[in-house]
Amino acid sequence: MSKTPLNSALWVVATPLGNLGDISSRAVSVLKKAEVILAEDTRRAGRLLQGLDISGKRLLSLHEHNEDQRISQVVKNVDQGMDCCLISDAGTPLMADPGYRLVRAFRKKGLPVIPVPGPCAPVTALMASGIAPYPFSFLGFVPRKKGELEALFTRWKDVPTTLVFFERKNRVSSCLEVACRVLGPREFCLARELTKKFEEFIFGVLGSTEVSSQDLLGEITIVLGPPDREPSRTDPARVLELIREYRDRGHRPRKLVGLVQAGTSGWTSKEIYDLVVRGDN
Repeated sequence: MSKTPLNSALWVVATPLGNLGDISSRAVSVLKKAEVILAEDTRRAGRLLQGLDISGKRLLSLHEHNEDQRISQVVKNVDQGMDCCLISDAGTPLMADPGYRLVRAFRKKGLPVIPVPGPCAPVTALMASGIAPYPFSFLGFVPRKKGELEALFTRWKDVPTTLVFFERKNRVSSCLEVACRVLGPREFCLARELTKKFEEFIFGVLGSTEVSSQDLLGEITIVLGPPDREPSRTDPARVLELIREYRDRGHRPRKLVGLVQAGTSGWTSKEIYDLVVRGDN
């Protein structure tokens, strides 16, 4: 393979979420000079370019079903001296969009990948949610099936991080119900139509605030606050009640302590063991 010419690269370019004024002058400059522009939806990409008064570009689709097949073609284009741009339908590429395998292939081959940062829905939602912005974990689009969704939330249940993810409007209510069942009463923010005319932020607490999917329009970014850093301490009377209950069932002290600790919060195994021993005397 010949050496890639200077200034020839794969440019990963962030585009507006909705408001065309959010695009950077650098992004416009790169789009103007690029010979090839890769997008998940070439029709949306065409409308974006039209709004920016950019014409004469070769548009190639890049989606989850053809990304692997596109890699060799894009590598060849850049190696021959062409500038190629990867854009998202809206916002920052790779954030729940295809492109990861393409970028990784370029890195493995030692070919240049240049990011042009800009609008990003998860970060934009965090900026206005009032929920702790860091640490945060971005989950992309969450699973459709309730069992898979419950398993996903279970994996993150005890991780002290804000969760940010995308969900379809017709599944928001059921998604929040599963989240409440697994994660408990956390703060949430629904950010919809970000940077667009009907931008809206809906706030509440899981289990206490009802949200009707029928009232939601547009694309939804959901922010769930982190778990309480200091869980409430179970009342001592309840701890003693559990000790008596498990003792009556014939559990030995070591097993009993583990069972009681699993059913309470804020108590160490030593504290529970001391109560067990005290009760034996």
